[in-house]
Order: sequence, then structure tokens, then C-alpha cells
Amino acid sequence: MGKSVPQDLGQLDIRKSVVGLAMGAGAIYLLYKAIKTGIKYQPPLCSTSPICIARLAIERERHGRDSGELRRLLNSLECKQDEYTRSMILHSITRCVYLLEAEASACTTDDIMLVGSMLDDKDNSVRIQALNTLKAFSGIRKFRLKIQEHSIKVLELISTIWDSELHIASLRLLNNLPLPDFAHPQLRRVMPALMEILQSNYILAQVQAIRLLSSLAQKNDLLYDILNCQVHSNFLNLFQATQPGSLLFEVLLFAERLSEGRNTSHYRAVKWHYNEKSLHEALFGDESRLADRLLALVIHPEEEVQIQACKVIVSLQCPQDMQVRPSFCQASHSYFDRE
Repeated sequence: MGKSVPQDLGQLDIRKSVVGLAMGAGAIYLLYKAIKTGIKYQPPLCSTSPICIARLAIERERHGRDSGELRRLLNSLECKQDEYTRSMILHSITRCVYLLEAEASACTTDDIMLVGSMLDDKDNSVRIQALNTLKAFSGIRKFRLKIQEHSIKVLELISTIWDSELHIASLRLLNNLPLPDFAHPQLRRVMPALMEILQSNYILAQVQAIRLLSSLAQKNDLLYDILNCQVHSNFLNLFQATQPGSLLFEVLLFAERLSEGRNTSHYRAVKWHYNEKSLHEALFGDESRLADRLLALVIHPEEEVQIQACKVIVSLQCPQDMQVRPSFCQASHSYFDRE
């Protein structure tokens, strides 16, 4: 009996190994089945969910059918909803406008007014989503005039609410629209806020703000308001080579447009007076160090920044209405010879 114990133990070990292998194989097989089933399984679509509605609409659009889901979303926006639901509906409407061109084009100006009314919502996320939806609709030409009617409200949001995401959404919308003349008085009031956004540390908001300012700099009746706007003492830090290339390019383009604008015969016909802390003094005043910053950017690693820096240098050395007559651009009068 004693001699058979090791043999029995050996057989027991073999059995345990076989059982272990079987259990391991079984576990692997069950895991495989679970994964396979999970891949095949598609959760049921919830017809009341704005996200699901948008997904369904996109799928139908791919098959060339009018889903009617954009209309359903707009109708649901008219119903009383909580803030989160309103925000999600607007987000889904935005997606549908971008992806369902035929259905978006079939919308009406009443739909634009409905979305625009959400700019008065007390919830900031709802306002941001409404701005994004208006931006999506602004890509359809027939709605632009109606969306322009909300520009005053959008400018008011920029100047009264300090929120980067709201600023980005507002400025993206404004940059996608030709701003009407009736908005100019409000633009003058918003100018300090735009300049503050430009001098913030949030790149996306800065880029959008300076794009709008560059556009406004080409308006004769707004140029002085921009140049006389107060800026921080370190404003020229925006021209440092360490800034992102995308921001640098926009800042340089802005400087070029300001330089060209102030050098036109129309603008020079008036003797303007500037605040000592104004943008004009920071860029073009006797104590400005802009020339040093520009010369450093001529060797910037990004070519478009180099080119734009050179354009600013040319505009500073030679007034726009004299550029066809090089003899007027004497080195003795160069902006870059000042000490």
C-alpha cells in the first residue's frame, strides 16, 4: 500500500492538471462568446434621446431619405425642457444642420428666431449651444440676415459674461457673419472687452478676438476706436516668438491692417489724439519697441509668420498711398531708425 501512494499522488496531479486545463479552456471559450456577443449586440435606439435622433437622421440621410428628425428636434425645443435637455437638443440640432444639408435648408426664419431666443437663457451651456447652432445655420446664405439681427445680443454676451467658452462661441459666430452697420455703436462699447480677451491667456479665444478686430480695423469709422483702446503695458508680449504660430500670424495681420489704415490719406487728414496707454502708442508711439519684435520674427521658424512680419515692416516704413513711389520712403524717416 505504502508503495502505491506516490503513484496515486501522481495520478491526482495529472487529473488536477487536466481539470485545470479544461476549466481554463472553458473560461477562454466563455470569454470569447461574451466578446463575440458583445460585438454583435447593438443597444436599442431611444427615439426620445436627442443624440439618438441625430444618429438616426444621419443614417437616413446616407440612404437619401428625408428623415424629418431636424424638424422633430426643433419642435422639441419649443417644449418646456430642463437646462440639460435644452443644451443637448441644441447640440443635436447643430450636428444635423452640418450633416443634413437638405433638411437644414428647408428650415425657416422662425426656426432661426427660436434658436436665437435661447441666447436669453439663464443657463450658460444653453447659450453656448445656441451660439453654435446659429453658427451652423450661418453657413446657409438665406439665414444670414436673420442671424445678423442677433449680433447686438451676441456682443452684449461678450461684454457682460467673462467665460472663455462663451467668448469662443460668440466670436466664431461673429467672424462668420458680415456685421451690419447698425452694430457699430455696440461694437465701440465692446471694444475694451475684445481687447481684454486678446490679452488673456486662452489661445482659442485670443485668435477669435483678433480675427474680429482685424476685420473691424478695415472699417473707417471704427479704426480710431480700436487704435485708442487702452491696452496693458505688456501688450507687445503678443509679438514674442514664443507665442503659438497661429496667434502670431493673426497678431501680425492685425498690426499690418492698423498700420495701413492709419497711413491712408483719409485717416491722416484728421489730427487724432490718443490715450497714452492706447493701442496706438503701444504699436506706433515714440516709445514703442515693436520694431525689435518684428525684426526677431523675420527669422521665425514658421514661414507664414516670417512673411507677415515682413509685410508689417514694409507698411511701417512706407505709407500705403506712397508705396507706388519708393522715393518717398527715405531711410532717414524709417520707423526702424528711431532710437
